[in-house]
Amino acid sequence: MSRIHFIVISFFTNLSIFGQIAGNPLITHDASAQKKWVDSTYASMTLAEKVGQLYMVQVMSNQDAAATGKTVKLIKDYHIGGIIYSNGDPVKQAKLNNELQSLSKIPLLIGMDAEWGLSMRLDDTYAFPWNMTLGAIRDNDLVEQTGRKIGEHCKRLGVHFNFAPVVDINTNPNNPIIGNRSFGEDRDNVTEKALAFMRGMQDAGVLANAKHFPGHGDTDQDSHKTLPTISFNEKRIDSIELYPYKKLINEGLSSVMVAHLNVPSLESREGYPSSLSKNIVTNILKKSLGFEGLIFTDALTMKGAANFSETGDIDLAAFKAGNDVMLMSENVSIGVSKIIEAYNKGEITEFRLEHSVKKILQAKYKVGLNNYEPIGLYNLEKDLNRLEDDVLYEELMENAITVVKNQDNLLPLKQLETKTIAYVKMGDDMGSTFFNELRKYAKVHRIEGKDLDDLSKRLQVYNTIVIGLHRSNGSPWEKYKFTKKELAWLQKIARSHHVILDVFVKPYTLSDIKSIENIESIVVSYQNSDIAQQKSAQLIFGAIPAKGHLPVSVGTFFKEGDGFNINDIKRLGYALPERVGMSSERLKKIDSVARVAVKGKMTPGIQLLVARKGHIVYNKNFGKHTYQGKNEVKFDDIYDVASLTKILATLPLLMELEEKGIVSLNTKLSKLLPEYKDSNKEDITIKSMLSHYARLRPWEPFYYHTLDSVTKRPSKKYYRGKRTKKYNIEVTKNLFLRSDYKDSINSIIKESELLDRLRYRYSDFPYYILKKFIESHYDKTLDELVQDHFYQSLGANNTLYNPYYTVSNKKIVPTEVDDYYRHQKIHGYVHDMGAAMQNGVGGHAGVFSNANDVAKILQMYLQKGYYGGKRYLKPETIDKFNTCYYCKRGNRRGVGFDKPQLGDEGPTCGCLSMTSFGHSGFTGTYAWADPEEEIVYVFLANRTYPKAGKNLLLRENIRTEIQRLIYEAIIE
Repeated sequence: MSRIHFIVISFFTNLSIFGQIAGNPLITHDASAQKKWVDSTYASMTLAEKVGQLYMVQVMSNQDAAATGKTVKLIKDYHIGGIIYSNGDPVKQAKLNNELQSLSKIPLLIGMDAEWGLSMRLDDTYAFPWNMTLGAIRDNDLVEQTGRKIGEHCKRLGVHFNFAPVVDINTNPNNPIIGNRSFGEDRDNVTEKALAFMRGMQDAGVLANAKHFPGHGDTDQDSHKTLPTISFNEKRIDSIELYPYKKLINEGLSSVMVAHLNVPSLESREGYPSSLSKNIVTNILKKSLGFEGLIFTDALTMKGAANFSETGDIDLAAFKAGNDVMLMSENVSIGVSKIIEAYNKGEITEFRLEHSVKKILQAKYKVGLNNYEPIGLYNLEKDLNRLEDDVLYEELMENAITVVKNQDNLLPLKQLETKTIAYVKMGDDMGSTFFNELRKYAKVHRIEGKDLDDLSKRLQVYNTIVIGLHRSNGSPWEKYKFTKKELAWLQKIARSHHVILDVFVKPYTLSDIKSIENIESIVVSYQNSDIAQQKSAQLIFGAIPAKGHLPVSVGTFFKEGDGFNINDIKRLGYALPERVGMSSERLKKIDSVARVAVKGKMTPGIQLLVARKGHIVYNKNFGKHTYQGKNEVKFDDIYDVASLTKILATLPLLMELEEKGIVSLNTKLSKLLPEYKDSNKEDITIKSMLSHYARLRPWEPFYYHTLDSVTKRPSKKYYRGKRTKKYNIEVTKNLFLRSDYKDSINSIIKESELLDRLRYRYSDFPYYILKKFIESHYDKTLDELVQDHFYQSLGANNTLYNPYYTVSNKKIVPTEVDDYYRHQKIHGYVHDMGAAMQNGVGGHAGVFSNANDVAKILQMYLQKGYYGGKRYLKPETIDKFNTCYYCKRGNRRGVGFDKPQLGDEGPTCGCLSMTSFGHSGFTGTYAWADPEEEIVYVFLANRTYPKAGKNLLLRENIRTEIQRLIYEAIIE
């Protein structure tokens, strides 16, 4: 048949079926130059070289010298046209590829099975999620970005063909080889995902390959071990299995891989694989579907094909069927000789050989092999492990995780003060990342038991159980089911507790659960990667919304497309900086400043946190608890935050009272506390004293009045070494102050002289006064009130007064070796002497916390009083207190909040908005929020250890220099 005749027949065949023709996807925009190169190259080739072009052989990039020698022989002696790489690492592959390309007369066409990115990532993880995970995403633009990123990886590594996307429609849950590799069971969803993936990858200059034709989705057999049968009739196959191919072909699909399948309705010969069937390859794919791109066989080493006893017969049959490239032939030398022999006998025409070889050459030209250049090794590892890929992976997982059941709207978890939460791990893979992420939001305990009875007993004190099924994320073929024991334990736990079941495997695992009646919430997280675990925990607590939908039906409970859309409730999430318009690279500069501070002994250790737009993007620890100690600073270690107490405890309670009309900013002390009537402070208002503009003295060394005048140690008049009813204020370990001395403190403040003139002067006195008022109003202590009103529901479970009662000293950072009052190491007790003399509970000091919890409270302020689904304060209340009422008089302060400097020097870097607010603390702490840039910055340190001495952090502007770097990291 002439070439013109063939094209005309193909044209009318396609026109009659689809009304249009796809065209040859291998033709480039400079078609004439391409044709010239292809024709001249083909004309220069011997018959053996032409036949050799039909072969793509498998190469392991980590193979030994002997295996490489065999590959070299195939290149030199049999002129193979291409290589498909698998196993190894990218650097080895690049070096080997350069070596092998240098030996080939015509550059080799390089392929890889990189369906979800390079499986040879340096950290042994895959670059992107499985197709099943992508199938859960509603936004196909993200899938297109995935295809593009994978294409960029392939191109950088010298790969021209990626054997992706898989377009098999997985309608069989027991499919052992497709499963996670499929986008799902709905033909339209699969097609749209595959189209998006293809466009992205081919836009990056890497040719796509749709597989496995005519459709491998509905079988429960493994094609690597046998010849699976697809037993449907032609009508079903045309409407389901072939559906995505029609769409992709019309959109410019470059290549197709023909599957190793037995399809009786399309190939009548028994045991005859689809890859060897002329009807399937030529009549259906090429003629009926009008496909003119490259056609690859599946691996010719696969088992189960009948009637091919002689080596090489399969190769010949595959070529005669219409395939262009023989993939992974069992024996290239024999296969080449069989095809040459058939050519010489006239069984294969020159036209037929030319048709395939020129298509291969067209593909080589299209990917630039007419001007081949070796792979550059410089920065290869960095280029294949890009931050932008991690950013996309994070966004993909956020969009994929699917909530399939949510009885009584249990998710996201709210009212944390009512929840006692346990985590129970199932499966044989790690779940520590998930557990640690859960603990960032609430007090969560990991519970294990030697048997079901033991576990049930341990769970009795908890009302909410998070159960995670964790199995290996190593490959898409890993086992994914519950064990019988796990299923029994799941049902028993669910009968007596609220249960959130989160499965970090493909959704088919849910089909083994006989009843979901007692399971309140079910989350499908698809994979057990660190990012999947982190994002799933964030979803459970409402830091991110639920967006995913099931790509497949599961058992009798769930149908394809199921998935609850659940909005976030404005809890802090965790994300890469680029997600919120910041630069990871620029933020790394903070590390250097923090290390300088530690190395320069400005502080033994630091906790540092930066959040923007509701996401924590930088959270690191530096140094140790003490200079000489071994305890490195960890995320859940707690610091004495000193004066941050003012805005973390006293101020929010006061704001509540102001909203309720109990007080106003203009309330005078004489009304607040009757004893101030007729005092020199009776007309001082809340607004003026919290703005530090009320002539109040800065501080008073209350402790000094209780020292022995000779020894300068705690006087026996005021202290005892054991607790008694009369001596009940524990200022530190084994040292108890007289219970009535708190009255003396209040009296000293009330009777103190005012400053001689009105000017800004920072003072702790207002917070002693407010503490007394608030506690009197509620008849509860400040520590109880702030827990009940704020900390518990916020999930600030590491924030408390007097941690020595409940927290191990290993988790508490010490503040000073006191040689002037308590004469011991201050560890777990408040550093501030005045707060210590109030049983550790001061309005101005006494709170211990970690950076994560401090950020939650500041984020609540930043969100105008809203956090975690709860309105704590009204926006107008926040604005009222975050106002500088005396700026025109040179006083920068808000009501309780510190504000940016009005001149050149002050508490900030001078590079942030005047709407920003925060506070600092004597122990080296600092917390600041900026509504305009939506930034929260927390710096916790114990610069006072072992001696308070000179404040080197302040002198060297460490905290404000870090703040400057934060703002310089903003890129949008």
